[in-house]
Amino acid sequence: MGANGIGDGVADAGQPLDLRTDVAHSARIYDYMLGGKDNFAADRAAADAIAKHLPTLPISMRANRDFMLRMTRYLVGDLGIRQFLDIGTGLPTSPNLHEVAQELAPETRVVYVDNDPIVLAHARALLTSSAEGRTAYIDADLRDTGAILGSTVLRETLDLGRPVALTLIAILQFFVDEDEALAVVRSLVEPLAPGSVLALSVVPAADEESPLADGVNAYRSQGIPMKMRTRAETERFFAGLELVDPGVVKVTEWHPDEPADPDDPVPHMYGGVAVKR
Repeated sequence: MGANGIGDGVADAGQPLDLRTDVAHSARIYDYMLGGKDNFAADRAAADAIAKHLPTLPISMRANRDFMLRMTRYLVGDLGIRQFLDIGTGLPTSPNLHEVAQELAPETRVVYVDNDPIVLAHARALLTSSAEGRTAYIDADLRDTGAILGSTVLRETLDLGRPVALTLIAILQFFVDEDEALAVVRSLVEPLAPGSVLALSVVPAADEESPLADGVNAYRSQGIPMKMRTRAETERFFAGLELVDPGVVKVTEWHPDEPADPDDPVPHMYGGVAVKR
């Protein structure tokens, strides 16, 4: 670990990175949709093309991020979680997960994981830990669960003998093979201690004639794989775990700060949280 609780998992961040700014990238599209500045012309063009098919996409993206913030507060404040493994982190957008968690419990430790060069280039922004806690970053692919779980950075930051929250927010839609997606999640949950948590969000299934399906097809046309999932398919990720009420629901309906609009026409992502007993 580096000084002040900053991990050494971004040692390569100072080396030249091929960001392929001429090709649209999912992390930068997301950044642009949220009003960020870490995007390029190809990303903005792709985002605008997708938004033509699904104009509510920026709204659902913001709702998904709000879900992540509420989920973090719940896990820290209500379940007493003090360790997070956040995979598919994306570009830093304050408040980041560790900022929310450490505001409630400064001793919280967070390991971020992503394999996107653009995220690696900005990873230092994820490592502004409180003095009492720690944050670290691992440059790894979600599919390579062995590399993640066997990482020296992870082992030096988190104690896998104590509960850990595994968070997979808006990442599983990029796995189009259902068996592979389920196997990846199982392999990450299996070594975690009792009391650990799985939290995730996914793109919901929709009729092929719907704007959401059009938006997903627009992603695919940009060379970005995308899969929609039914509620039942989403619940399969939590097999063997104890779902926290209200179960798998639209992210706007999961412990909302204000009552969710039952007539909201926006196709929000599904979200859920479950505890390993």
